[in-house]
Amino acid sequence: MSQSIESPYLTAAEAAKYLRLEERTLNNMRWREEGPHWRKHGGKVIYHIKDLEGWSRSRDCGHGPSFDQDKDDDAEA
Repeated sequence: MSQSIESPYLTAAEAAKYLRLEERTLNNMRWREEGPHWRKHGGKVIYHIKDLEGWSRSRDCGHGPSFDQDKDDDAEA
């Protein structure tokens, strides 16, 4: 019996799709050192999902309540 392991590591194509960006845009951001933190495993560029989420949160413009704030409010109640 084989079990499927959900990996928190995404390829550049998967990370771009997750962020709703074109892969080319994500690659350009990496070259300009403007995008999310990335790693290399065996010569392949990968992104950890928590790094993508953190980078996305850092891009918050602050207009209205965010999903994360709503979740935190529910936990405190």
